[in-house]
Amino acid sequence: MEKKKRKIHMPAGKVGKILFSLLVTALLGGAYFYVSLPALNFQDGEFYSFLIFLCVVYILCALLTMARDTLHQAGTPQQKIRDILSFVRHRCLPVGLLLALVLLAAVIGKLISLPIFRAGAYRELLDVQTGDFAQDVAQISFNEIPTLDKTSANYLGDRQMGTLSDMVSQFEYSNDSTQINYQGRPVRVAPIGYADLFKWFTNRRDGLPAYVVVDMVTQEANVVRLPEGQGMKYSFSEPLNRNVMRHLRFQYPTMMFSTPEFEIDEDGHPWWIAPRLVKTIGLFGGRDIRGAVLLDAVTGESEYYETVPTWVDTLYTPQLIMEQYDYHGTLIRGFINSILGQRDVTMTTDGYNYIAMNDDVYVYTGVTSANADQSNLGFLLCNMRTKETKYYVAPGATEAAARLSAEGVVQDLGYRSTFPLLLNISGEPSYFIPLMDDTNLVKSYAMVNVAQYQIVATGSTVSACERSYINLLAERGVVQGAGAPDVQDESSGAIAEIRTAVLSGTSWYYIRLEDEDVFYAISAAQDQNVIVLNVGDRVTISHAVAEEGADPAILEAYGLTIG
Repeated sequence: MEKKKRKIHMPAGKVGKILFSLLVTALLGGAYFYVSLPALNFQDGEFYSFLIFLCVVYILCALLTMARDTLHQAGTPQQKIRDILSFVRHRCLPVGLLLALVLLAAVIGKLISLPIFRAGAYRELLDVQTGDFAQDVAQISFNEIPTLDKTSANYLGDRQMGTLSDMVSQFEYSNDSTQINYQGRPVRVAPIGYADLFKWFTNRRDGLPAYVVVDMVTQEANVVRLPEGQGMKYSFSEPLNRNVMRHLRFQYPTMMFSTPEFEIDEDGHPWWIAPRLVKTIGLFGGRDIRGAVLLDAVTGESEYYETVPTWVDTLYTPQLIMEQYDYHGTLIRGFINSILGQRDVTMTTDGYNYIAMNDDVYVYTGVTSANADQSNLGFLLCNMRTKETKYYVAPGATEAAARLSAEGVVQDLGYRSTFPLLLNISGEPSYFIPLMDDTNLVKSYAMVNVAQYQIVATGSTVSACERSYINLLAERGVVQGAGAPDVQDESSGAIAEIRTAVLSGTSWYYIRLEDEDVFYAISAAQDQNVIVLNVGDRVTISHAVAEEGADPAILEAYGLTIG
């Protein structure tokens, strides 16, 4: 006997159909919210998309239920059309009006937030003060200069994961590092992540057991293991409720966030820093940061701070600072001038880097004219925690021009330049540019003068590059005398060995003291007393400080005392 096919019965009656449409809308809306995580805030554009989605789903669901019933009813086609139109007027019109209002509010909100109507407000988003570079930016020692960029730091971090046989099959490097100051040193920190969905399922109970720290000075990468039972339960590699953004959204449903950054405090405990995003102009304009939520990556506990603790380094993003300065620089004489006359219009250059000063991280970017030519007018330094911003007048080459100049010196080696770091060398704004090979490893360094980018010095170490650069500045008359760096060391003892060499027409003496392996290099032009020295004489030599982790055979001497 042939079985009868079961029919799916739609709810009968007006109330039943409305409840059915609401149920379907709620289910699909809940799934949409769980995936897209819009803030329940009228200043969030994603919230309007969420409301539009709900309205469209309800209308479609209601129309489908009506169409199904109408097609099975007796009557002429004209009568069925009249029934559908009546249904739309009585059942869908309220939701349709709501949809229209949402769209209208979004359009009006966008219009009243445009810079053409609020140019003054946009220009005041960033308070820019004029600074004195030589006074504000301290001359740092070469053993504190970061020698890596984000790409090379991530490469080292990923390579370090391969040395851990018990982790590499289960976890992977996240490639999402954050530059911070950790215990007085510039480092990049990054969490590890689950290798795949199955590895997440088998390891989620204990969480992520470690994070990676890359020292930006020594180029050493270390995997820091967390104590037993204190793995990171909350991360971006979590697909469900312990995902960082989803966890934050459920705890703070109305708060808008910039992308959370991974940091560690001074005790090495992992945190997610979620800056609170606000719109200060109209409905959607004037993006800014107002405090942050600090989320414990281990426990999931969180707290909102209007003023964040001082160990937090990355509250503002470079992209936001550059966006706000571009408004500040382009709207200086109003919106029309920014398009037509462009008088006194300035903007940031393409790129940025970080400088560590006073236990804070500053973002650096150049400032050029509206024509975006190959010259900078100056540059910005902005504290990424407080947004304190200063502009420094320093006409000279753009970062791109400086990179080309540095690459030209080592073109036979094929090295590629990273984005420059701005340093104070002998009071001169100078670009410091690590040079990498094809494997993203730093092989050499270059220093380029901002004002005269034809002054380029290179060296296999930071100290050698700095010495060569200072000598070039003295030769070109940019500074008076090469001088010695602020950070020096002294060694005393009897001379065990003296060697000589003539380099570029200058006589150099290489002195080794008893019980030491290193030679101290000093030229006769620096101190003529070196000519009369003999083996056995006792001397005190002022010399450069050896780079941390290096095993130098020769250190440059800046002076000596006999006896």
